[in-house]
Parts: sequence; C-alpha cells; structure tokens
Amino acid sequence: MENLFNEMSQSKPSLHTCLSPALLHLYDLANSVVVIIDVFRATSTIASALHNGARSVIPVDSVPKAIEIAKSIDGIAAGERDGMIAEGLQHGNSPLEYSRDFIGNRILVLTTTNGTRLLQMALDRNADTIISGSFPNLSKVCQFLLDSGKSVILGCAGWKDRFNLEDTMFAGAVIDRIGDHFTIHCDSSRMAVDMYRQQKADLIGFAPQLTHYHRLVNRFGLIKDIEFCLTIDTAPVLSVYRDGKLVAK
Repeated sequence: MENLFNEMSQSKPSLHTCLSPALLHLYDLANSVVVIIDVFRATSTIASALHNGARSVIPVDSVPKAIEIAKSIDGIAAGERDGMIAEGLQHGNSPLEYSRDFIGNRILVLTTTNGTRLLQMALDRNADTIISGSFPNLSKVCQFLLDSGKSVILGCAGWKDRFNLEDTMFAGAVIDRIGDHFTIHCDSSRMAVDMYRQQKADLIGFAPQLTHYHRLVNRFGLIKDIEFCLTIDTAPVLSVYRDGKLVAK
C-alpha cells in the first residue's frame, strides 16, 4: 500500500477520518457516505440487534424521546448515559442483550452518550448517506463503501467530543482493507491505519490500554461486551439509515 497516501489517482473518491464530533463541521458530508463509529458500544449494539432480526433501530438523542417513541410503536426503549442503563429505561446498550429471541421482529429505540448524538449531527449537516460501523460488521461496511463509489467520511464518536482509540482503530481497519480504492490526503487516516496495524493481531489483548475499557470493565464488569465489540464480523449485517431509522441492507 505504498501509494495509499499519495496523489496518483484523482479519479478515485476521497476518504477522510474525523477523529471527534467536534471536528465534523470541517468535512463535506453532503456528497459522502458517513460511517458512524462508536465501537464501545452503540454501533456494535446496532449491528447485533439487526443481525438478530430487529426490524429496525431508531436512534434518538434523549431518554424521554426514546420512551415516547417506543410506546407509540410498541418498541423497546433502550440506552445509556456514561456507560450505565439510562434512568427511566429497563434496557441498555449491551450488544449481548439483544438476542434473536428478544429482539427478533421488534423495533429498538436507542439513545446513547456518543453514537446517536454523532448520527444526529451528521443528519443536521445534510449527510448524503449514513451507515453505522464497528468491528462486528467490518466486512459489510467495507463492501458497501467499495460498491457505493462515493467519497467517505469515517466519523469517530469518541467520548464526549474527546478522541478515543477504539473508534480510530476501526477507521484504520477500514482503511487497511480498502484504502487503495480511495484518494487519501488525511493525516488522521494515516494515524488510524498505522495504529490499527500495530494492534490488529490482538485487539482484545490491547483493550486494557483503552480508557473506555476501564469505564466499562472496571466499573461495570462488561468484559464480554468488550470482546464482542472487538471481534471482527460477529454480526455481519450492514446498517443503513433510511427514513429516521437504521435498517439491515
């Protein structure tokens, strides 16, 4: 991939990595596929729910809205704030919670600290196409980006506008697989792919070095969630945002 970051092919669509929602305004979303990345745990949970037969996932930005919408459609209101099940909800943001027996043919209404907020920001900035991505659906995300022929913004949800490693490394995993098909003039993309290549052989072993790992494991004991979220293609489904909801394509 020696030519990954050169200027050889202006005919290729572009690819950029946005390291934080606070930087999203710097990118042209109107003509791009935006990949919402919130590895721990929103986009992993979305992939899990859709892979296990959910009719759709409706992302919302507040707990009251999640409760209201879920009641009106006989859906499941779920979400978290600061890693914990949000007050007023019975279901959280664990990808392991949404088994086929529980979520099959139902609608999940989800609100989270970072991922659903970033998705709303992308909508507000007139994103052309929005999908969600995490290691559990990495291959499906990569194939969709190749097939679309459009420019790509890899949007990392981070943690309350702060940079985090797991989202950035997922962006790096995408670039590692399909970067040759894009024109990349983006230092954050170079950093992302370099970081991923350094750790790709053992992502789960690297996890204890991640700040958000300690929020989820040391405080709440969610090691199984972490393992699921860092395992490639455990929920091989593409989640696309259409008409107010994420659906399996």
